[in-house]
Amino acid sequence: MIEVRELTKRYGSSVAVDGLSFQVRPGTVTGFLGPNGAGKSTTMRVLLGLDAPTSGDALVNGRRYREMRRPMVEVGALLDANAVHGGRNAIDHLRWMARSNRIPVSRVAAVLEQVGLAGVARKRVGGFSLGMRQRLGIAAALLGDPGVLLFDEPVNGLDPDGVRWIRELMRSLAGEGRTVLISSHLMSEMALTADRLIVIGKGRLIADTSVRELAERFRQGVLVRSPRAAELSAVLVSAGATVDADADGALSVRGLEVDAIGEAAAAKGIPLYEVTPRSASLEDAYMRLTADSTEYRATGKGAGL
Repeated sequence: MIEVRELTKRYGSSVAVDGLSFQVRPGTVTGFLGPNGAGKSTTMRVLLGLDAPTSGDALVNGRRYREMRRPMVEVGALLDANAVHGGRNAIDHLRWMARSNRIPVSRVAAVLEQVGLAGVARKRVGGFSLGMRQRLGIAAALLGDPGVLLFDEPVNGLDPDGVRWIRELMRSLAGEGRTVLISSHLMSEMALTADRLIVIGKGRLIADTSVRELAERFRQGVLVRSPRAAELSAVLVSAGATVDADADGALSVRGLEVDAIGEAAAAKGIPLYEVTPRSASLEDAYMRLTADSTEYRATGKGAGL
């Protein structure tokens, strides 16, 4: 399990993370979301011992990363796909990492096959595309067969087939009971991949919720279709709802739940063709949730261009 407790990280007078607390449990894919500058990368760096906290704790399985004797066996991570020597080939890079943590060399061939790089194992990394480097970084994260995995923008540079592969890989790893934390800006992928979401802004926790709960929090009312739409609209307004007519004749109803709409229509003998709750997309919900935490925002279409 990943546990962040009252974590604060300052760089001089700048506060990157401010009293942040959350948990990431096994068996789930947890999306780690927030605008640029929210503190996501800093939090992950502290978890991996790359930065020291100013105060608080960032723990994996109850310990700090620097206390682990063979950290790659416990925690796998990909923060920067370009953090590899370009003159080294893929297989030697992974063999070096395996030896550093006393991991059987047989794991090198296994993870290269798993990420689809077996055919280029002896090519220099300097000639790899960004997508290939991402796959190599994921192979390195999986090398020690760890129970906890952290990924920062793992689909960056991947083609559609690679994106789908990453999605299925993350879900399969969580299905094996592993703890998976993914930092990403791609809401469409988080909607398809993540079970839970940790959303932060300006270094502080904004939400710790499921994807479905977040979408429901910003639900956009109920879509209703009826051959007697005008009459139904008057009935629902009298029952306390706010009703707007869509261009195609459907009604957008706020303030009444599905069952109340059905009961009101039935009482007046008004037939209903459709009654569908409208939930916000994850992207819409995220944008509304983090509106006050965005550090940089353009003004108008093509501002400054």
